[in-house]
Amino acid sequence: MTERQTLLIPAMLDAHFPLMQHAFLSKYYAPVVLSQGSEVIPTGLQYTHNDMCWCLAVMTGQMIDALQHGGYDPAKTKLLMPSVGDACRGSNYTELLRKAVKKAGFPETRVLTLNLKHIDDGNQMPVTPVMVWRALFSLFYGDLLMMLVQQVRPYECKKGITERLREKWFAVLSDELIHCRNLTFSAMLRRFRQITDSFAEIPRIGEKKQRIAIVGELYTKYCANGNWNIVRFLEESGCESFTNGLSWYVLYYIDAQLVKLPEIAAVGYRAVGAVLEALQRRMVKTMQERGFYSLPPLHVLKAESASLVSTGASVGDGWLIGTEAAGYIRHGCKKVLAVQPFGCMPNHIFGRGIYSSLARRVGGQIVSIDIDASGTPLNAYNRAKMLIDSDIFGGMQNEA
Repeated sequence: MTERQTLLIPAMLDAHFPLMQHAFLSKYYAPVVLSQGSEVIPTGLQYTHNDMCWCLAVMTGQMIDALQHGGYDPAKTKLLMPSVGDACRGSNYTELLRKAVKKAGFPETRVLTLNLKHIDDGNQMPVTPVMVWRALFSLFYGDLLMMLVQQVRPYECKKGITERLREKWFAVLSDELIHCRNLTFSAMLRRFRQITDSFAEIPRIGEKKQRIAIVGELYTKYCANGNWNIVRFLEESGCESFTNGLSWYVLYYIDAQLVKLPEIAAVGYRAVGAVLEALQRRMVKTMQERGFYSLPPLHVLKAESASLVSTGASVGDGWLIGTEAAGYIRHGCKKVLAVQPFGCMPNHIFGRGIYSSLARRVGGQIVSIDIDASGTPLNAYNRAKMLIDSDIFGGMQNEA
């Protein structure tokens, strides 16, 4: 490339991409995270087959809509599609998006992939040490901010103060990421404490609300477009929601898939996993010391659920789905809402297939919601309301 190009990234990780986009910032790329909502779904369905999952339809709609109406030069724009690289339908997104973009009239716009399985190497997004280092800090800062916001916002005495504090931290941390300042582990641990303390100081009402935990497929779990803004619905229904951090997924992915690579690569990924889990333990400890809720670090969580969930299920979100659901119930959050794209086989087999067994054996309730273009948010909200209003625990509130 002779000049800097725009890199369009579909909305996928609402709590992380405001920071993680800076990992892709370089002399070659100016990253832009797309923010369109449900208005792009007709466009997505026009260029994708309706048998493909909800995630692809929304992300394709965002990207083609941006090329059509966003003012971007198609010849100077690239599209980025992350991929898990396994048997999940998501591994086909890159090629399907490429066909859709060409069909929409933008053959000059190249679609890049980002995965660790060497799929479609000819279109692999170049990964540099600086990119990885920025992404590492974005991962944990995004986790911490997401979990704190969800636990503070339902109780704030002054409406909007929690989101303003989050935006303040986004600005501070973005500046550090862009300029590669304070990107050391010691600085990260200090930030854990500073961020947690700042949210703990927000004045909150004394009432304790029901806590509803969220599990499911990556996109529908972390993206408001992907789950019809279920977090907001739960809060407006008088509840507190909790979504576990992305670092648990990253560690699951290393444990379930990357350590199965050739031994030399596996040793490297084990070392990376050990570092990530050490940071995760410190993040969890910092939150708990200030009275906030968190699931245990991944391998503690995995060990606790070993008799309940088969760790041989490693496609897509695999054993993490049931492990998180069981973990929530074991750790005082007795109501779990599972969200997944309609027809998502990993979620239906490794998740829904064991929910009733988990609920019986651990004690609790798990309600599953399918998200699809053929459905409506009202159906999802009705199922969520059924979980909220359930009195199978005799009106008992979730523990703090």
